[in-house]
Amino acid sequence: MSHPLDRAVFNALTTRLAAFATPESDASAVRIDPEVGVFLAAADASAKARAALTALARRHPGAGLVEREDGPMVDVLPEVAVDRRIALVQMTATALTAGGPEVAFAPLTEADAPAMLALATLTRPGPFRSATHRLGPFIGVKRDGELIAMAGRRLRVDGFTELSGVCTHPDHRGRGYAAALSRAVVGEILAAGEAAFLHAFADHDATIAFYRGLGFEVRARMTYTVLAEAEGDEA
Repeated sequence: MSHPLDRAVFNALTTRLAAFATPESDASAVRIDPEVGVFLAAADASAKARAALTALARRHPGAGLVEREDGPMVDVLPEVAVDRRIALVQMTATALTAGGPEVAFAPLTEADAPAMLALATLTRPGPFRSATHRLGPFIGVKRDGELIAMAGRRLRVDGFTELSGVCTHPDHRGRGYAAALSRAVVGEILAAGEAAFLHAFADHDATIAFYRGLGFEVRARMTYTVLAEAEGDEA
């Protein structure tokens, strides 16, 4: 039996995050609401699943697939143009390391959504859309009313919740905000009896080292396949 994180997107959108799947999604293929995220996944490599995957990709362009690099689904793609393929590492944590800075933070609400999107657009922690915050909860640090750092949750599968959206405004880096917010979110995940996981770019050594310092270890290498924004775009 495969590990639930090997196919985190499909497993999340058919169980704990099913409410965020598009109405056209079914047991063959699923696509997260485009306002919430970019994720798309097929159930298997059958012709039926591939057809459903293609239909969803064409109906909602600009999707992305995250599959285990050495898994059987990594090359099960819809019949649309591929923009690029990016190597990721998937990391997990079952305990936090000791120490870390203390930072005052607060829960972020629907009223903070524009500021969250603006911060994510500026810092590019990963795919973040106008309603991604609804996958949360998210927490953040504000200075003079401005959101300068945040972190939250994204995918959820049996026994695991993803740390995501960790970012700090460039003018406020180096003060321990990312570490403190990550520790707070992961601490809540662990306290709920789950393990935490995340995805990081495989060539970002500093990012991987940062998360190792919190207690994460690389579990698997993943491939993030970004599809074209519209039919007819060059691959």
